[in-house]
Amino acid sequence: MSSALAAPDYKVLIGMEVHVQLATRSKMFSGAANGFGAAPNHQVDPVVLGLPGVLPVINRQAVEMAIRVGLALHCRIAAETKWDRKSYYYPDLPKNYQISQYDQPLCGAGQLELPLPNGQTKLVRVRRAHLEEDAGKLLHQGASGVSRVDLNRAGTPLLEIVTEPDLASATEARLFGEELRRICRYLGVSPGIMQQGHMRFEPNINLHILHQGRVVKTPITEIKNLNSFRALERACDYEVQRQLAAWLAAPGTPPNSGKSTRGWDDDRGVTILQREKEEAHDYRYFPDPDLVPLRVAPAWVERLRGQLVALPISRRRRYERELGLSAKEAFALTEERAVADLFEAAQAGAPARRLANLLLGPAAKLANERATAEGHPVQIQDLPITAAQYAAVAQLAETGRISATAAASLVEFLAAHPGAEPAAAAAAQGLLQVSDSATTEAWVRQALSANPRAVADYKNNPKKKAAALGFLRGAVMKTSQGKANPQLVSAMLQTHLDEPAASGTDKP
Repeated sequence: MSSALAAPDYKVLIGMEVHVQLATRSKMFSGAANGFGAAPNHQVDPVVLGLPGVLPVINRQAVEMAIRVGLALHCRIAAETKWDRKSYYYPDLPKNYQISQYDQPLCGAGQLELPLPNGQTKLVRVRRAHLEEDAGKLLHQGASGVSRVDLNRAGTPLLEIVTEPDLASATEARLFGEELRRICRYLGVSPGIMQQGHMRFEPNINLHILHQGRVVKTPITEIKNLNSFRALERACDYEVQRQLAAWLAAPGTPPNSGKSTRGWDDDRGVTILQREKEEAHDYRYFPDPDLVPLRVAPAWVERLRGQLVALPISRRRRYERELGLSAKEAFALTEERAVADLFEAAQAGAPARRLANLLLGPAAKLANERATAEGHPVQIQDLPITAAQYAAVAQLAETGRISATAAASLVEFLAAHPGAEPAAAAAAQGLLQVSDSATTEAWVRQALSANPRAVADYKNNPKKKAAALGFLRGAVMKTSQGKANPQLVSAMLQTHLDEPAASGTDKP
């Protein structure tokens, strides 16, 4: 095989279908409870069971959640949309059809601005986002040779978001999934807990291979029901290499144009053929006769637009450009909306960088320790420390009244003593730094007297000057038991070390 065939030029195209379970109180077309964790088949009613004579009713909350997501993705919101029956048989779909939206989706074309690791962004086009109902779930464990049906999930509101094939790698597919999850969590439409199936990803993958001056397109493969970001990235990586290897095995053979559906075996790390991909006519779509078309008034859309919160990407940009935070700090602060809200509430009365260090350092550490000790997730926003208290601690550190180490200790104290006033707590705990000039002068002279070699290195060895100054600064802090003001210590050390020697002191 020639080297050209061994390593052809090719382009990866990945389009995403994402199913987001909406966090409504009831199901999409019935009053049955919606949620996770109930005993099997305890969240059903006659509509979910598809019993004769029942009629569906549209869940207004689900529609509003879908519109909010559509607005966040810059989608065109339809003035009128309708509901269609998508016919297929599964044991966990009692009606033998799913109510979905075919040719008139609620949300039309839009886009998502995707942050990339290199600091750039990429526009991913959204083709549509439509509402439908979920199917139930088959349980394959617990009884040998038997699958059991749990219909708790049947009828759950689903928002299916479909993109154009704009993602060019498995990494971009994962980043897209993570950013979309953040957006849905910020909007409050879904908890986005992957282990509970709140989001499921179905990438559609194919390659454009440059061969003998023309582009050869491999058949599109859809990988079904990926419910973790790790699985999404691994499955996409594997499928790209599988399609490339299949083409390299017979480069002169025109590829089969048929689409296929594959599953992901996470243990083996491979995709497995499930079936040839259905086309729209296979589902026998037709308008649902039990549901009237839904008209969306412009005033309704504008009211929902007014409820949107600042999304992660806009907050990250503002934190970097206006507050001077690093990209890493801005990203960490905006991972959870509650943390970003806490930061912004505290930042009104505190320096941003100092506050970010407090939240991402001692506060995050304390939350992790509590989570480990208590056996359940604890986030920064769960600590019993208010935005005003964080702001006060940051101000104490910024003005030199407490050290960075003392600030971390003060955060721990406040978490253990809710409602304590930070400055008073710092004084009671002996954390306040001493800024008295006479006291600091005594500590500085003591350190200089006890470390003549460091003084000599500073004065006589330019290569050791910075290290000697740092050593002497540390000696003063040790002598003061950490209570000296570092800025005052540095200024006094510089004054003493840089002052000219007294007349005659260089002579024996």
